[in-house]
Amino acid sequence: MLDRFLDASPSFGADAFLLLLVLVALEAVLSADNAIALASISKGLDDEKLEQQALNFGLIIAFGLRIALILTATWVIKYWQFELLGALYLLWLVFQHFSSDADAEGEHHGPKFSSIWQAIPTIALTDLAFSLDSVTTAIAISDETWLVLTGATIGIITLRFMAGLFIRWLDEFVHLEDAGYVTVGLVGMRLLAKVINDSLVPPQWLVVTSIALLFVWGFSKRHPEPIATSESPAIDPEIDPEIALDIRQDSEVALPESQAQKSEI
Repeated sequence: MLDRFLDASPSFGADAFLLLLVLVALEAVLSADNAIALASISKGLDDEKLEQQALNFGLIIAFGLRIALILTATWVIKYWQFELLGALYLLWLVFQHFSSDADAEGEHHGPKFSSIWQAIPTIALTDLAFSLDSVTTAIAISDETWLVLTGATIGIITLRFMAGLFIRWLDEFVHLEDAGYVTVGLVGMRLLAKVINDSLVPPQWLVVTSIALLFVWGFSKRHPEPIATSESPAIDPEIDPEIALDIRQDSEVALPESQAQKSEI
C-alpha cells in the first residue's frame, strides 16, 4: 500500500474529482455520529476553552492515526481482531453513557474528566474506532491511496467543525446526546456483525436512514428557556435552596420600597 502511494502519479481528472466528492460525502455522513460522540466527550471537561483545546489536540492525533490506518488498510483488514476491538470500544462508550446518572429530565451525559490529558486520548481512540468502518468503506470504493488520503483530510476538518456545532447543540436540545450515542451503538453493532459474518452487515442505506431518523428525534425537543422578570430575579437552579429563598424575600421587600419612592416623587 505504501509503495503504491509513493509511486502513484496524481492525475486529477473529472472522474477523480467526482470520486473525491463521493469520498468526502461519505466521510461527512459517517462522521455525524462520530462528531456528536466527540462533542459529548469534550463536554466532560465543563470548560469551554478546555473543550476546544481537547478537540483540537485530540483530532490532530486522530488524523495521524487515520493516515496510518489508510496506509496499512490492506494489512489491517486481514485481521478481524482490529474490528472486534473497535466494536467493543464503541459499545463500551454506549454502555458507559447510558449507565451514568440521569439528570432531572431523565437524560444521560458523557464521561467527566478532571484533566484535558484524560480527554485527548479518549477523543483520538474514539475517532480511530469510527475510522475502522469509514476507511475500509473508502478503500473499497477507490484503490487510489492519494484520493482516500485527501478525502480523509477533508473529512477530519469537516469533523472538527461538526463537533464544534454539536457542542453548542448539546446544550440546546434535550434528546440529542442520547440519540448520538444510539447511533454510536449502531456503528459498534455493525462492526461486530462484520466480525461474525459479513452477511449480517446491514446495507449502507439502511444505516444512513436509521442515523437520519435518530437525529430527527435528537433535534425534536429544546431545553426550556429560563424565565426571568424584573420583579423576580432568575435563580440559579444549583444554588442552595435557603439562599434562593433569601434572594426572593429580599427582592419582594425591595420592590414595594422602590414603588413607594416613585409615588412620593
